[in-house]
Amino acid sequence: MLNRLALPALVAVLMAAGPAAAQMARTEARDAVKDGTAKAVPLSKADVQLSFAPVVKRAAPSVVNVYASHVEKSSSARSSAMEEFMRRFFGEPEGGRGPRGDRAQKSLGSGVLVDADGLVITNNHVIDNMNEVRIALADRREFEAAIVMRDTRTDLAVLKIKEPPKNLVPMPFGDADALEVGDFVMAIGNPFGVGQTVTQGIVSALARTQVGSADYQYFIQTDAAINPGNSGGALVDLRGQLVGINTAIYSQSGGSHGIGFAIPVGMVKAVVDAARDGASVVRRPWLGARIQSVTPDIADSMGLDHPTGVLVASLQAKSPADEAGLKRGDLILTVDGQEVADPEAFGYRFALKGVQGQARFGILRGTARQTVAVKLAPAPETRPRDVLKVKTRSPFLGATLVNTSPAVAEEMQVDFPADGVAVQAVDENSVAARVGLQRGDLIVAVNGVPMATTKDLDRVTRNSLNSWEVAINRNGEVLTSVFGG
Repeated sequence: MLNRLALPALVAVLMAAGPAAAQMARTEARDAVKDGTAKAVPLSKADVQLSFAPVVKRAAPSVVNVYASHVEKSSSARSSAMEEFMRRFFGEPEGGRGPRGDRAQKSLGSGVLVDADGLVITNNHVIDNMNEVRIALADRREFEAAIVMRDTRTDLAVLKIKEPPKNLVPMPFGDADALEVGDFVMAIGNPFGVGQTVTQGIVSALARTQVGSADYQYFIQTDAAINPGNSGGALVDLRGQLVGINTAIYSQSGGSHGIGFAIPVGMVKAVVDAARDGASVVRRPWLGARIQSVTPDIADSMGLDHPTGVLVASLQAKSPADEAGLKRGDLILTVDGQEVADPEAFGYRFALKGVQGQARFGILRGTARQTVAVKLAPAPETRPRDVLKVKTRSPFLGATLVNTSPAVAEEMQVDFPADGVAVQAVDENSVAARVGLQRGDLIVAVNGVPMATTKDLDRVTRNSLNSWEVAINRNGEVLTSVFGG
C-alpha cells in the first residue's frame, strides 16, 4: 500500500518518467482514496471541481429547526387588562405576549434527527427554561415535540416528535475519533433564523478543553462558519455522517470568526442511548479518585518526554479506584487504549464507558507500566439528599441545599466529605446569590454549629437572628463571613 504522504511526490516522479506511469499513479491514488485507505490532495482539474452537493443531499433532511418557548399564563383578568394597555400604548414587550396577555420567551436553534421514531438531539441551552417545543423539518413540515431528557453537564438535550411521520430520515453516527486536523467537515443548521444553511470548513483542532460551555471539556474545533441559531445543528463528515453537535463559537461580536466548537458524536451517542433506554438522566461511572494535571516538572521527575496523562492525587475508600488497586501517585495514561492527555480528556473517555462492565487503565507506577481493570458503576447515593429550599430570611434564602454523598459529589464534580450540606443551586438575584453563595459550596458551620445534614440547617434558619456567621468550604479552602439578619 502506498503511503498517502508520499503519493504527490511519487506522482511527480512518475510524470517525468512518462504519461503512462503518471496515469497509473493517478489511478492508484484515486483508488486508495475511494476504498478509504488513504487521503490525497487533488491531482487534476476534475478533482478540484468536485462538489459537496451529494453529501448535503444525504445529510440535510436529517437536520431540523428547533423553536422553543416558555409561556407564563396570566394570573388574573386585571393583569391581562394592564398588559393589553401597555401593549397598545408602548408596544409589545421583549419576549412577546400572547392574545390573553401570556408572557412568552422564545428561543431558536437547530437539531438533528437520530432515530426514525422521531428522536432529535440538540443543545440543552437551546431549550433551557422552555416548556413548549416545535420541530420544523427541512421540507418545512412542523410538529410538536416533547422534551425527553436534559443533560446540563454535556449541554445536550433529547427531544421526541409527538406524532412522527413515517418518512423521517435519521442521520447515521460517524466516528469522531477517526477525524484528523485538516479533514473537511460541514456545519448544517439555521443561523440567525434565515433557514437551513450549509457551511464548509476543516477540522482546526481536536480535543479542545478550555471552551467552558459544559462540564465535559472535549470539543472538535472547526472553521466552518457557525453563528447564533446553529446551536444543536450537525457537524458532518464527507460521508454525510454525524461527527459532532455544533455548540459554541469564539466571538467578540456574536458572529462567526472561524472558531467554532462541536461536541463529539461519542458523547452524543451516550446521551441518545440513555434516552432510548427510557432513562431520565444519563448515568455515568464513578471513579472515586481525585486526579490532577501533569506539569512539566512532574513529567520530568517521572521520566516522561512531555506532560501527558493524569495523576491520582487521592482515593476514596471502597471506591472502584480503590478496589481496582490504584494508588496515590499512579499516572493514568490510557483508558481502554485511548490516550488521555489531561483531566478533561480523561473525564470524557471515562464518561463514555457507561455503568456496566469494566474499563482498563494503562498506568505508570514508578518506572513500570501496568494495566488496571476498574469496575464501572454509578456513584452510590449513600444517604437521602433531603433537599432543602430555604424560604425564611437568612443568608441561605434562595439556595437549594442537599446532603452530600458520592452521587452528589460526582454530579457537581466536587470532592465532598461523607457528612455535610452542599449548595446545589442558587436562584438568580436572591439573598443567597447576593451574599456570594455558589453551587458546589459546602456549608461547614453556622454560628459555630457544625452542619452535618440539611435538617441541621433547617433548624438554624427557622430562627430570626440579627447576625449570621457562616463557614463554607470552597475548593478545599474554608471561608468564614458574617452577615446581617
